[in-house]
Amino acid sequence: MTNGATGPYDPRGNRLLAALPEAERRRLAPHLEPAELNTGDVLYTPGKTIDTLWFPVLGVCSIVAELDGPAVEVATVGDEGMVGLPVFLGVGSPTERAVCQVPGRGLRMDADRFRHEIAVLDGRLQQMLQRFTQAMFTQLARNAACNRSHRTRQRCARWLLMTGDRMHSDHFPLTQRFLAQMLAVRRSSVSEVAGALAEDGCITYSRGTITLLDRDRLEANACSCYRVIRESIDATFPSADDPAG
Repeated sequence: MTNGATGPYDPRGNRLLAALPEAERRRLAPHLEPAELNTGDVLYTPGKTIDTLWFPVLGVCSIVAELDGPAVEVATVGDEGMVGLPVFLGVGSPTERAVCQVPGRGLRMDADRFRHEIAVLDGRLQQMLQRFTQAMFTQLARNAACNRSHRTRQRCARWLLMTGDRMHSDHFPLTQRFLAQMLAVRRSSVSEVAGALAEDGCITYSRGTITLLDRDRLEANACSCYRVIRESIDATFPSADDPAG
């Protein structure tokens, strides 16, 4: 799923923006600022107004719920969407935290400017955001069921596949600490699962870097949630390899 047709910060590298008519993308372009996404960057926090929206082009951002114990991931966003959905939904402030888990890059927009553009543009941006919201609901529902019903190995395989999709690569950085947080397990459990997937020929994991060796084999280890979420995203937006004009 590489996107060689666009530059590193081309709005068409984000599938939500790519689905807009060219005229709408041009209108938004002056208000989209290129920015790096670094591991650990906090994009918004619970109880505080969201000032900036992010449209990832590469990388993985996690929406995490901070409970009495360790934080738990409830959803992830990559090049298919936008980080800052509460602004579109008219929520005063979020109840979760958004953080970059796998580094990349994207485009950011001032939240007030975004509200203005939503108000004046003729529906297509709103339509795409509504479809993205539905895809997020699908992901949230599957994550809730998956975390309760599926084994750590299945969930780990699913998360690695989704990350590879969003990074357009089978090679990406990922620490045990973050993977443990995403799976809501101890780091020792991550080591065991990663070791088992490596022994099965699915991946290699060395010095904080994951390499997916056999995606078919890895998907055989994953639960069905990967395919459901992937198909939901693909049905929502055209392929990043074939951006809409």
